[in-house]
Amino acid sequence: MKKTVFITGCSRGLGRAAVGRFVAAGWKVTGCARDEAALKELQEVHGPEHHFARCDVSSDGDVKAFCEGGIAKVGVPDLVLNNAAIINASAPMWEVSAEEFGRVIDVNIKGVASVMRHLMPSMLDQGGGVVVNFSSGWGRSTSPEVAPYCATKFAIEGLSQAAAQETGGKVAVVALNPGIIDTEMLRSCFGSGAADFGDAEAWAQRAVPFLMGLNLSDNGKSLTAP
Repeated sequence: MKKTVFITGCSRGLGRAAVGRFVAAGWKVTGCARDEAALKELQEVHGPEHHFARCDVSSDGDVKAFCEGGIAKVGVPDLVLNNAAIINASAPMWEVSAEEFGRVIDVNIKGVASVMRHLMPSMLDQGGGVVVNFSSGWGRSTSPEVAPYCATKFAIEGLSQAAAQETGGKVAVVALNPGIIDTEMLRSCFGSGAADFGDAEAWAQRAVPFLMGLNLSDNGKSLTAP
C-alpha cells in the first residue's frame, strides 16, 4: 500500500519542491495552498491519484475541509508536513502593525495547530504516523527585524514538544529546522544575498528521503534537515 503525505503551503518554495519528490518516490500526496492557479497546475501534472485543494491555514474551517477532503481522497496520512508560513516585512518589532503581527501568528502558529487538530485524531486511531512542524533557525536563535517570525517559530518548538508528550507514542510530533534555502521568503529578508544559498529543489533532494525515514522513535525531537 502506498504511503500518504499531507503538505501545507505546497504551491511554492519548499512545499512545491517536496511534492515532486514524494510523487516520484511513489507516495500519494495531498497538498494545500491559497494559489488556485498553482494548485490546478499541480493537479494536472501529478494526476487524479493525488489531491490538491485551496486552503487558507489561518481559517480553521478551511483546514477542517481540507483535512476531511484529503482523508476521503487519499486516506489518513502517514506523514504531515506543516510547512505553510509567512514572514513579516523586515522592521523593528514596534514598527510592525498589530494586523501584520496577528497575520503571522494566525498562519504560523494557529495554522499548524488547526492541521494537527483535524488530522491527529485519525492518525491516533490508525496508530501511527509522523507530524513535522516546520520551525526555523529563527526558532532556536534570533535576528533583528524578524521578531514576529521568530516568536512564531519559537512557539512551534514548544507546541511540538508539548504535543509529543500527549500522543502516548502512537504518533510522532517533531519540529524541523529546514535550514537556509533560497526561497521567496528568504529573499524578503536577505535580498540578492539569498542566492548564496541552495534552492528549494536541491533542498528537497536531500530532505525528502530524510523526512520519509522519520518514525515513532523521533517523537519530541527538534531536528534539522540535512
